[in-house]
Amino acid sequence: MTYEAQLDQAIGKLHEEGRYRTFIDIVRHKGQFPHATWRRPDGTEQPVTVWCGNDYLGMGQHPVVLSAMHEAIDATGAGSGGTRNISGTTLYHKQLEAELADLHGKEESLLFTSAYIANDATLSTLPKLFPGLIIYSDALNHASMIEGVRRNGGAKRIFRHNDVAHLRELLAADDPKAPKLIAFESIYSMDGDFGPIREICDLADEFGALTYLDEVHAVGMYGPRGGGVSERDHLAHRIDIINGTLAKAYGVMGGYIAASAKMCDAIRSYAPGFIFTTSLPPAVAAGAAASVAHLKTDQALRDKHQENANILKTRLKGMGMPLIDHGSHIVPVIVGNPVHTKMLSDMLLQDNGIYVQPINYPTVPRGTERLRFTPSPVHGPLEIEKLIRAMDSLWSHCALNRQELAG
Repeated sequence: MTYEAQLDQAIGKLHEEGRYRTFIDIVRHKGQFPHATWRRPDGTEQPVTVWCGNDYLGMGQHPVVLSAMHEAIDATGAGSGGTRNISGTTLYHKQLEAELADLHGKEESLLFTSAYIANDATLSTLPKLFPGLIIYSDALNHASMIEGVRRNGGAKRIFRHNDVAHLRELLAADDPKAPKLIAFESIYSMDGDFGPIREICDLADEFGALTYLDEVHAVGMYGPRGGGVSERDHLAHRIDIINGTLAKAYGVMGGYIAASAKMCDAIRSYAPGFIFTTSLPPAVAAGAAASVAHLKTDQALRDKHQENANILKTRLKGMGMPLIDHGSHIVPVIVGNPVHTKMLSDMLLQDNGIYVQPINYPTVPRGTERLRFTPSPVHGPLEIEKLIRAMDSLWSHCALNRQELAG
């Protein structure tokens, strides 16, 4: 078989299973989020409302963010000019790291080009710092965490999702003297459920383990200053390493860890994913710092976000939509078939101007394929009403199952 034929076979398999990933070409319009323009494959354009974006709070268009970025790019130019230790550290990077350390109540923070890289680089480096380290990883951790744990070459244990009893069994079965780290998330992106932070911290204390918490889907949105679920629940001081992103609620780009000064220094000194890559552009760092600082005080925006998420969930439940609701801002509606999920997504986009990406295996287990909605503060009553009407009509048109309504 030729190389080309093997590539055809690999791609063809995805098409046959209905899980080939398509990339929708859209242009968002500053000041008009969540509205955008969809550029169809034939070159024509159609206005759409984005319902699956990760700019959770609309900060990507906020004047304070844009102003900071304009000032920085006018002052310093486009790129950083190097890696962090070779001419690529600027005042903007240091200011952002200071903002993030303050956000989480940690001594320091460390910037990466994305939260994926932050997870991968940190988790793959830790066994170099703690020989014999055993990492206990939640079964539903993000791919970046899984990859970091897989690549580190050390011992790993996978505990059933959010199952503290199973985690205890695994911890108790290992050498009490071995260094240990528990890696988990505060909000899991596909179901929107919360991790048992307090219970895991209790186990970490009991067994002498470090804690590593991914707050990617929580920073900016939860807690009185946007420090995430750990801040909301007054548990940040019990977490050794917090991972976060600047590309979701903060509306820009990049990722980070926040931890003790010694931990950040060690990761900075040993992680190839930090050392051997160009640093974030100064304008991106400036915009992110402005966004983080702003959201430390804008509780009204967080409240509006939760209000819209609750309105959407209530309306969908009222129509019997098979909705998963764990109390977070993530709104997954289960379709249960990859072909049907793609078909619904296509009809919402083409016939209704509503853009929501289908979520299929391997992102979620087979049989749980879904449409994952991410309402934001900039979605208004008209956008919500249009979505509800379209979902009701399409669900009936496709003869999909609805849940029994209580009462």
